[in-house]
Amino acid sequence: MFRQSRPPDPDQDLVARAREGDTRAFDALILKYGDKLYGLVYNMTSHKEDTHDLLQDIFARAYQSLPKFRGNSTFYTWIYQIAVNLTLNFLKKRKRRAGPSLNDPDSAIQRDPALIDTARDSDPERQTNLKELQVKLNEAMQKLSEPHRMVVTMFDIQGMSHGEIAKVLKTSEGTIRSRLHYAHLQLQSALQDSWDERF
Repeated sequence: MFRQSRPPDPDQDLVARAREGDTRAFDALILKYGDKLYGLVYNMTSHKEDTHDLLQDIFARAYQSLPKFRGNSTFYTWIYQIAVNLTLNFLKKRKRRAGPSLNDPDSAIQRDPALIDTARDSDPERQTNLKELQVKLNEAMQKLSEPHRMVVTMFDIQGMSHGEIAKVLKTSEGTIRSRLHYAHLQLQSALQDSWDERF
């Protein structure tokens, strides 16, 4: 039986050049994945400065570890694994510290375009209700366990597939589906009352 060949890594050339010390090639990889990784980390930490610090650590770790990167996965999956591990380790250490303000107007979820009504003639009461709902969603997200928040962030906010998430988290697609199902039920339950009251 023939083994199915994996499609080539679209970043193969940049990775090869970066491994040879071409810093511009590594900068191109940072440019390509920086926003996505920022979104992932920020949705997990809800804190701007922590996110910037973590991103620096993620890219530094990736650069230092490039010689060990064997290409068994795509660069995209590999750097996401580094981001997930460093973020989860950071969150464990941060537990002792006071959590972020859930009413922070800069919260990533409060700026989620899927929740912002952009119609010009929106009525002010509806806008207020939407803002309150966004705060509730942020609160509900922060109450999820870290593994559940991670899969919601990757699937619902970043649009990654079950397969991609499973590779990054080194688990099965079934586990990802199960975590998502549970997380969606928790969020739905937390938001249902607010939605019924206001809309």
